[in-house]
Amino acid sequence: MEKPTNRRQSLWIFGYGSLIWKPDFEFTSSKVGFVTGYSRKFWQGDTFHRGSPQMPGRVVTLQEDYTECTWGVAYEVCGDQIESTLQYLNVREAVLGGYTTKLVKFYPQEEGEEGEILALVYIATPQNPGYLGPATEEDIAAQIIVSSGCAGHNIEYLLRLADFMHNYCPDAEDKHLFTIEESLLTILPCLCSANDPVSVLC
Repeated sequence: MEKPTNRRQSLWIFGYGSLIWKPDFEFTSSKVGFVTGYSRKFWQGDTFHRGSPQMPGRVVTLQEDYTECTWGVAYEVCGDQIESTLQYLNVREAVLGGYTTKLVKFYPQEEGEEGEILALVYIATPQNPGYLGPATEEDIAAQIIVSSGCAGHNIEYLLRLADFMHNYCPDAEDKHLFTIEESLLTILPCLCSANDPVSVLC
């Protein structure tokens, strides 16, 4: 049920990474859906939330790709929620994460809902100092397995994102994400059986 609010002023924010399961800001409503013209990539380094300066984790950003779409969750913030949300996200995504903002067209999943919604999205570009860029899915999985930060292990980040896709968008394809997930799940049992420090997650 939506909270009563003044709807004369509202803003939609599209989350495609950790904002999917942990927005950590007050919102009025949310919708699962997708944006077109972008693919989701584990190309951004993280030395705070899911990694350290000595061992950066890998988190997602969006890459322009006009043949693809990216699924996630859009959150509606209204009235007084807008300023506090943007202040919070400026620290979480822009200052700590190295992301910039852009407006994109978001399409809700549910049939019968209104058409496209203009939403704010945070995107890490190659110009930010934490950007790591492309790597094979196997190498990305290996890096994720050994990285953790103040928000938890990088493995949790990957698996939560994959679980969202499997549970809420079961017919959608995200080859990059699913290949990394498969690679990680192949490596993880070997580490667990070898008493590796990551075995605490097994």
